[in-house]
Amino acid sequence: MRRAALLSLLALAACAGSPPPPDWKMNAQSGLEGFQKHYLDGNARLADLSFAKARAEAARTGRPDLVARIELARCGVRAAALEFDDCPGYQALAEGAAPAERSYAAFLSGAWQGLDAKTLPTQYAPVLKAGGEAKLAEVADPVSRLIAAGVLFKAGRLPPAGIVDAVETASGQGWRRPLLAWLGVELQRARAAGDGDAAARIQRRIDLVATSVKP
Repeated sequence: MRRAALLSLLALAACAGSPPPPDWKMNAQSGLEGFQKHYLDGNARLADLSFAKARAEAARTGRPDLVARIELARCGVRAAALEFDDCPGYQALAEGAAPAERSYAAFLSGAWQGLDAKTLPTQYAPVLKAGGEAKLAEVADPVSRLIAAGVLFKAGRLPPAGIVDAVETASGQGWRRPLLAWLGVELQRARAAGDGDAAARIQRRIDLVATSVKP
């Protein structure tokens, strides 16, 4: 449906005399959307293929800032499923990154000292201004909410209520990979607290999600 709407908008723009977006931009966007979908669904092979397509299309421009943006998008989505690294693909291009990309990279790393909320994507501004978890529920987009939750968790700023929010956000969208990751956090907490009933309940949810793997 999103694709059809986009094509309709492009058709209207063409009728109005505006040139259509270049192929690389459309292909890169399609690749990123595919990466996000397949990654969150837990299909690593298709996610890798889609990301490679998006990166290759952006690289056709010879612009490090655009490829850096693609790399950061990947790191952000991975943070939603609690998969963290130093975003090496971005780091290799950081010198040529635009200020907006540098701010987003700092946000993902948890280096918020001196970070201006105005330089971030608008959905993260409430979280940054509040210093963290207090405004997590104000992030309407589910992917962005999980990214923010992952960043807060990495920084040790996410309270138990935020973990529950992340679990239910992933569950509501049917996203296997982040749901399993966040349920794993809940399971560890239940076991550490000696709450056998809660641990058993969470384990049943994990086992149920595991049965959803497509052949």
